[in-house]
Parts: sequence; C-alpha cells; structure tokens
Amino acid sequence: MATNNKTVPYGQKIAFGVGMFANQMFPAVLGIFMVVLVQDLEFPGWMWGILFFLPRVFDSITDPIMGFISDNTRSRWGRRRQYVFIGAIIMGVSFLIMWQLYRENGINYNFTYFLLWSFVFYLGLTIFSVPYVAMGYEMSNDFHERTEIMAIAQWIGQWAWVIAPWFWVIMYDQGWFESADVATRSLAVWVGIACMLFAMVPAIFIKSKSTVNEDYRPLNLSTIGSSLVEILANFKEAFQSKPFVKLCISTFFVFNAFNTIAAFSFFIIVYHLFNGDAGAAGIWPTLFGSLASLVTTFLVIPTVAWMSNKMGKKQAFMLSQGISIIGYLMLWFLFVPGKPFMFIFALPFFSFGIGSLFTLMMSMTADVIDIDELNTGKRREGVFGAIYWWMVKFGFAIAGLLSGAIMSLVGFDPAIAEQSESAITGLRIFYSALPILGTLIALFAMRNYDLTEERSNEIRAELERRKKQNSLT
Repeated sequence: MATNNKTVPYGQKIAFGVGMFANQMFPAVLGIFMVVLVQDLEFPGWMWGILFFLPRVFDSITDPIMGFISDNTRSRWGRRRQYVFIGAIIMGVSFLIMWQLYRENGINYNFTYFLLWSFVFYLGLTIFSVPYVAMGYEMSNDFHERTEIMAIAQWIGQWAWVIAPWFWVIMYDQGWFESADVATRSLAVWVGIACMLFAMVPAIFIKSKSTVNEDYRPLNLSTIGSSLVEILANFKEAFQSKPFVKLCISTFFVFNAFNTIAAFSFFIIVYHLFNGDAGAAGIWPTLFGSLASLVTTFLVIPTVAWMSNKMGKKQAFMLSQGISIIGYLMLWFLFVPGKPFMFIFALPFFSFGIGSLFTLMMSMTADVIDIDELNTGKRREGVFGAIYWWMVKFGFAIAGLLSGAIMSLVGFDPAIAEQSESAITGLRIFYSALPILGTLIALFAMRNYDLTEERSNEIRAELERRKKQNSLT
C-alpha cells in the first residue's frame, strides 16, 4: 500500500515538464550552433576543444556546490523556486549574448568573448538545473507517480530534440539567412528569450512550503570551509549507496556510449547511403534525429511509463534496454545505400535506449533519496541530483574525446570529400557495437538492483512514522 495517496495536480506536472523543455533545448541547440565556430568563423580545432572542455569542467565543479546550497536554503519561497527563476534569466540572457559573434572582430576576440560568456551561461544553467531537477524529485513520494512526473517531463522535453535538428536546415538555407553565423546571431535571440520564459514556469507555478524555520546548514561566509568539507562528505556518502551507484553506472554507459557514436549517423547517411554527396542526402540526416525523437515522444515514453506501472521500474529498464539492442543490430542491416527510408524501421527499437533512460532513472533516483533520508535523516535531492548529473556531464566530455579517437582509429577524415570503404565500415561497426556493449554493462550493473515498490513503500511508511513521532516531541 502506498504511503502517499495525494496526487500531484496535472498542471504542476506540466509546469515541471515545460522546464524540462528549456533544460533540453539549450544543449540541443548548442550542439548544432557550435559547428558554426569551426565551419563558418574558422576557429582552429584547439580553440573548439577548449570551448567544449573548460566550461563543462567549470559546470561539473559548480553543480555539487549548487546542490548543497539548494538543499540548505531557508526561505519563505522554499529551497528551489528562487534559484530556478534567477538561473533561467542568467542562462537565457547569456545564451543570446554569447552568440553575437561577428567575423570582422577576428578569431582571437571572438574566442575570448565566447569563452567568457560560456562561463556565465553554464553558471546560469547550474543555478537553474540543479534546483529544478531536485524540485522534480520532491514533488511526490509515491512510487508510481514519480515515474509519471518524469515521463510527462521527458515527453515535453523530447520536443526540443524533435525541433533542434531543423535548425540545420534553417541555418544553411540562404533563403532564410545569408550565412550560418548570421543565422546563429538571430536564432540565439529567439531561443534564449523563449527558453528563458519556459524555464521560469516551474518557479512560478510549482508550489513549495516555506523553509524559514528548518534546521539546515547555515549558508554564510563564515561557514564556507566547513560547507566545502560537507560537500565532499556528501560525495562519499552518495557513492556508498549501492542502489545509487548502480543507477550512475548504468546511466554512464548507456548515455555516453550513445553520445560517443551519435554524430556518426550524419556521416553514415551521407557517405554510406549517398556516397558522400551531402546535397543528395538532403534532409535525411535531420530526419534521422527528428524522427527518432518523435518516436521517443509518442511511443517510447508512454510505453515505458505503462511498463513501469505494470512490472516495476527495474524490469521496465531491463526490457527497454534489451529492445534497444535489437534496434542497434537492425541499424547495421537497415542502413542500405540508395534506400534511406529503410532505417526508419529500426527507429522504434533503437529509441527505447535513451528514451527510457531518464524517465526511469530520475524516478529511481527519487526512490534512492528516500533511503538516504532513512539512513541520515536529511533530504538531499539537490546533492543527489547534482552528483547524478555530474556523472552524466563527465561522461559526455569523455564521449566527445572518444568520438574523435574512433574517427582517427578507423581512418575517417571529415575534411576530405571521399572516404575509404574501411573507414565507413569502421564507423558502422562502432555505431552498432559500442552502444550494445554499453547497454550490456548497464544491464549487468542493474541485475541485482533491489529497490522494489514494496521496499520503497516500507521506507516511506517508516519516514512518515518518524515525522509523526518528531512532531509529538
């Protein structure tokens, strides 16, 4: 029997999901716009590498700090809402300013300008995203409703990945803009303002109780040293939680194996299906990403939520990832030269991997946080959320390095018009084999995950009993 029968209003679930759209749209668009730095503004490769790496290192440092601050904030607005609102403004404004790059200013100026504003953008992203994710974890303490909240959020967030690939078409169509760098300057304004407004929605509409009188860690200059020590202790304690470690390992291998090979789909479609003719390939590379996201939105996420309700989160995860392995195998056979439509048949299977991952893992992380409260007496949604996403971002950086290493290994050079058959075959082998390997490791890690619905409800019942006991003393 569930320990919480109160249902979160659908309006608040949708409000949380609107925030997820902004949270997904910024990285989706950023990945597309970044190409302009090299392709159109002529940044050398080492500059692109620094712009990719340094802001993300900064981001990985600030995330746990923001998680600690959010968890210990005493305010009449609660622990999260004010940060979500402020972070939305900072990242929206900095994003549109960051992309106001002009060729005539020169490469060195543009590099310095973009790097400095990248730090501001990622600071805003941290201030927004860490409390925002924690807000979702604490919206409900019901085992199944947590999955529903995350499913709705991922459903709305997936539209970012449906829309974003079409920016390729707009940016390089001279009927829209004279050049891609001009396009990014204009599009960044629209994306920055729109996503800033979307990101504010959870702060405005999701209710939270006052924490003015809570017994949290003091946040002031005199406690900086001890707070940093506690942040490090939080890391250690989080990774002592075996269920949490399993979630992190599984996410790391599924998500980052996928990200390592994600960019290869463009090269496989152009060079294998259309013999290197990018003009003939037309919008097929865009359709691959957009159709996969549509399948995730309308098929995978609703199906996974149903599966979780019927068979439990662990079994839903295991089955979903098993289906994705079938999809990766199918893509080996269905990337057929001259018949690009064939790969569409693999997308419903292929999409179950990433499509199910965060819907289930975010819900399961909320369950793990209950165990942490049972053991420590603390509610640390911000800390656990920050550490979980730190693992994702750390892996994403590694994925970027591996992508380049694999391309060098197989002899693929994007700068030349004709590629060897062995290079294309090598990309195709890694495209199917690496995600399958990552998925198998994740399935192995999750084989003994034992936080069931029954156990979760027992934990919630004990936490409620403690709260009642404390209120009487």
